[in-house]
Amino acid sequence: MNINYFMNEALIEAIKAYKLNEVPIGAILVDNTSENIIARGHNQINKFNNAIKHCEIELISETCEKLKLKYLNNITMFVTLEPCSMCASAISEVHLNTLYFGAYDEKNGGIEKIRIAFQRNNIFVPSIYGGIMEEQCSNLIKNFFVDKR
Repeated sequence: MNINYFMNEALIEAIKAYKLNEVPIGAILVDNTSENIIARGHNQINKFNNAIKHCEIELISETCEKLKLKYLNNITMFVTLEPCSMCASAISEVHLNTLYFGAYDEKNGGIEKIRIAFQRNNIFVPSIYGGIMEEQCSNLIKNFFVDKR
């Protein structure tokens, strides 16, 4: 799997969010067998005035409905920012196989912190890889907030 290619695709989604005045976080879901992108999206919190419209949640919900599956075992997520606790829980609940994220989120990141919770019995633990294209992902978010201030 071409990790940088897919993270770049997630970055394209984050740039769309930036242009729409959303916090620029983008994500894609990739089928592990075909290596095709099956869903893509970005934050839509401001558009819908709804704090849970994170791209990860929207992609998971959309994909489960589209594929008529409650578990996404054979799917990988690429997201430009470390998922928060809410999104980390959703990723675990749907059994996403693998997660690649770009920038670490020291303030709200949940994946690295929730690894402890993942150690409990009966919790699905995806393979997690952080820091993919970290500088590009981090700079996009930093620039967004500089522009807003």
